[in-house]
Amino acid sequence: MDAAKLLIYRPLTKASILNLHYFIVYKPYEVLTRFGKEGDKAVLSDFFKVPRDVYPVGRLDYDSEGLLILTNDKSLNHRLLDPRHAHEREYWVQVDGAVTGAAIRQLNAGVTIRIDGKDHHVKALDAEIFEQDPVVPDRHPPIRFRKLIPAPWIRLVLKEGKNRQVRRMTAAVGFPTLRLIRYRIEGLDVSGMQPGDMATLSREELYTALQIR
Repeated sequence: MDAAKLLIYRPLTKASILNLHYFIVYKPYEVLTRFGKEGDKAVLSDFFKVPRDVYPVGRLDYDSEGLLILTNDKSLNHRLLDPRHAHEREYWVQVDGAVTGAAIRQLNAGVTIRIDGKDHHVKALDAEIFEQDPVVPDRHPPIRFRKLIPAPWIRLVLKEGKNRQVRRMTAAVGFPTLRLIRYRIEGLDVSGMQPGDMATLSREELYTALQIR
């Protein structure tokens, strides 16, 4: 989805009459997925100015970046996060070391990760190595650069979102995550967006892109 096309005036609609708001944002690195302050860490309200009843749907870890949906539509939270209504989530992941074809095959076949003391068998819907590094915004601060150790990018598509799942998956096949960007949820993506950018959508645009009926 071209975010630039969304940064436009919206005419009055049924959703706006009901005061429903829909935004997609590019959450920067080292920002908590919340609006209220917590210690000295940056939060969403440091970057995005939205009505007071708007909240994030789902979450991204403090050290992850990318697509986040903000809304005050309470029904969307259930429709998007309930496991019975699984939605594709695409992550672009920069890893530590020259990732192998065997590791990619293992991600597609499934790996066991440990969460809260329990084993979970998880697998990617699709995992592949980028032949060329994707075009992504600069990160501040940048990843730790080591001249003799490659830091390639892989693409992972999942339909679940357990705690720090992507990081645990890449570590399980021997390649720890250095940088993690959530690029897409179904038909919504952050193409053309920079950290801190926000786009306004209509209910119809958002629901159509998420394949919610």
